[in-house]
Amino acid sequence: MAAAWTPSFTPGDPAPWFTLPTPATDLFHFSTSVGRYMLLAFLPPSGSERDAAVAAFQSRRYLFDDERLAAFLVVHDAESIARAQNHVPGMRWFFDADGTVSRLYGALEADGTEHPFWLLLDPAHRTIWAGALDQTQELVAELDRLPSVDDYAGVELCAPVLIVPRVLEPGLCRELIDLYDAKGGTPSGVMRDLDGRTVGVLDDFKRRRDVLIDDPALRERLLGRISRRIAPEIEKAYQFKVTRLERYLVARYDADEGGYFRPHRDNETFGTLHRKFAVSINLNAEEFEGGDLRFPEFGQRTYRPPTGGAVVFACGLQHEATPVTRGRRYAFLPFLYDEAGHQIREANIGKLAAPSG
Repeated sequence: MAAAWTPSFTPGDPAPWFTLPTPATDLFHFSTSVGRYMLLAFLPPSGSERDAAVAAFQSRRYLFDDERLAAFLVVHDAESIARAQNHVPGMRWFFDADGTVSRLYGALEADGTEHPFWLLLDPAHRTIWAGALDQTQELVAELDRLPSVDDYAGVELCAPVLIVPRVLEPGLCRELIDLYDAKGGTPSGVMRDLDGRTVGVLDDFKRRRDVLIDDPALRERLLGRISRRIAPEIEKAYQFKVTRLERYLVARYDADEGGYFRPHRDNETFGTLHRKFAVSINLNAEEFEGGDLRFPEFGQRTYRPPTGGAVVFACGLQHEATPVTRGRRYAFLPFLYDEAGHQIREANIGKLAAPSG
């Protein structure tokens, strides 16, 4: 007698990231949903098996608030895709029309055999529990015992970031603020890949204004500080040798505009793939409230360098700038990379497109 099928995921296994359409968007990046518990359900077409599973899910529907816990139901048959509607908060659908993601996760074999199952993930998208679709009692028990998001690892977590004080001296910080105020900032967009090209888009994902520094002498002074005071720390901590700096940019997050930058990663497009480390240097940390960095995969803790100090982190970490609630936050925000990254940037330069509004 053949053994019963079981999911290949066991506690601690990472869940592969993917992009799929949903009822709300043509392309949703699953990687953006970290920072909360996530339930994935790979469902079969309509029928009694699916009805029983969805009923078990609905019995704990009140737990799915999007802050602590959310769910995506994955379907690949045309009828389910046509009928599916999101129910926010907490319940959304992925449309896997060609079965690519279902096969990636082992829910669909090449010959069409289906293995519907539940996959419960922690806020870093690592497996807590996996079970066949009929294991509804086990699922409910797992949902009921989930601790708070901040306690998901059993210990306090710190994001793998560097705090480097005294990168820019106070006088240079003030010089950059004065430069910004003299020029006045322009609205800052986000980079997205659309139709095989990276474009700058202005939308409500970020509310910030930027000034690019074009003075060669000032750029040289800033490069010297980064080279002497940050690059050696990166090499010591991460065994990575920085050789290049991208963009000399002063940004302002203004409480009057509710300045913020929602959770994102800095290297997910053709035009940003070369970036290895992001640097966030506060120029006036004592003059604003809010405006701190948060890394959702590592809890709700926030990070705030002192004036002239930097938070340095890998561009692959999801992060956000929380809303500024009082005053104005000024920051110097370069990216760092190496010669291998330079080759990637050169190879992708043809995929950059002009910004769109």
